[in-house]
Amino acid sequence: MARSFPVLACLAALALAACGSEDTGPAAPPQAADSLSSQADALLGGGAPAFRAQLAKLRGTPVVVNQWASWCGPCKFEFPFFAALAKRYEGRVAFLGVNSNDSAEAAKRFLAEHPTPFPHFSDPDVRIARTFRGGLAWPTTAFYDASGKLTDTHSGGYASEAKLEEDIREFALR
Repeated sequence: MARSFPVLACLAALALAACGSEDTGPAAPPQAADSLSSQADALLGGGAPAFRAQLAKLRGTPVVVNQWASWCGPCKFEFPFFAALAKRYEGRVAFLGVNSNDSAEAAKRFLAEHPTPFPHFSDPDVRIARTFRGGLAWPTTAFYDASGKLTDTHSGGYASEAKLEEDIREFALR
């Protein structure tokens, strides 16, 4: 019995090592998340059904959604935060924009002046924003966890990139 203890200890260590691989870094992003950067600054149509379909394709990856409008001062202020954090969290968090209560022409001009590495949905009637409890304040940010569950909706603008990043960690990456 005493001779088998080292063998049993080694087997137990191997079994634990095989099970304990949960924090080995970010998982490979799903194909849908990879394609978002190829749609950078695109203004997508399709309304709420297309938005929900995109969220479904992104299941397995946390998602941050920024509702904005070209006429919104706080949106302009915080837009660089989203662009920077989308680059920083590439492969770990997907980002989507929702241009609500705005014209397509104004939105395209805004995106040309404020580029982002992710696409945006056109939402002139605010139906997409309502799917994540948005449309009451501009801007509004929604956070989805990797299972696709809406975990938080933040009404109003972010005063700093650090506060947005704090919310991403708390509500998307939890």
